[in-house]
Amino acid sequence: MLITLGDVEAAAERITGHVLRTPTVTSPGLSAHLGAHVTAKLELLQRTGSFKARGATAKLLSLSGPERAAGVVAVSGGNHGIAVAVMAGALGVDATVVMPKSAPTRAVEIAEAAGASVVLADTMDAAFALVDDIRAKGPTLVHPFDDPVVIAAQGTVGLELAQDAGELTDVLVSIGGGGLVAGVATALHALRPGTRVWGVETEGARAMSVALASGGPVPVALSSIVSTLSAPSASPLTYEHVSALVTEVLTVTDAEAVQGVLDLAEHAKVWAEPAAGCLLPAARQVLERVGGGARLGLVVCGGNATTADVTAWAGRFGLR
Repeated sequence: MLITLGDVEAAAERITGHVLRTPTVTSPGLSAHLGAHVTAKLELLQRTGSFKARGATAKLLSLSGPERAAGVVAVSGGNHGIAVAVMAGALGVDATVVMPKSAPTRAVEIAEAAGASVVLADTMDAAFALVDDIRAKGPTLVHPFDDPVVIAAQGTVGLELAQDAGELTDVLVSIGGGGLVAGVATALHALRPGTRVWGVETEGARAMSVALASGGPVPVALSSIVSTLSAPSASPLTYEHVSALVTEVLTVTDAEAVQGVLDLAEHAKVWAEPAAGCLLPAARQVLERVGGGARLGLVVCGGNATTADVTAWAGRFGLR
């Protein structure tokens, strides 16, 4: 079931010219803040503001003529919906995006502005169920993570990291459904053998942690404010990749993830979202385990959070 480096390289060739090769930079500020050498892969500078443009583009480009004519449907907590809407609009494909009402207002506005039809559901579980109904009418599903085409394209983040970064001992990747970490781990396992890959979840969205503890994907209750990481379950495909290639999946609190957003702004000079902010408290956990001399790689996955969003979250958790 596992994708290969060849799949990732083929995806890279397919999406070239449609997405950006994002910067991979050493961060003196984060290095000083964490007390270890830090390299950041700045996927928040990608088209649509997150890595999701890679997988969405690869899937859209893989469609047959009749599939393009029938359009696509996607379910998302925010970033995947933005990516499918924008990239489908750019490629002339009709798109319907289903989001939970908890999705960021900005995500809904961007998807609608790109020409997609946006449908809001009460919860993420309800959004996934509604997509099944829409899909039955003919559109092709662009799944956020349960698709080898999507995973291979997300793996191009790891391909670029392996090619552009210096020596790394540990790479941290946020997990929603697990498509990004599965792809990144595939590329790094092949090109940087010995590099440890760590997944990161928030406590209220632990789909992969629970899957690993249960021996396979199971539904989880979602309570995290981080809608972009809130998958109702992992998939068998992402579970197999993580169980085979990822060192461990770490968890942090929502408050720690929001503090990470503030710390990224202060020390790295980048405006990220909590799905990326969670990497900093997780990095501290990694450093406690592996000790001095670690060289960290952080996949800063997205930046689609408004100042109003972050201010509200910081106030809720009493952060400054």
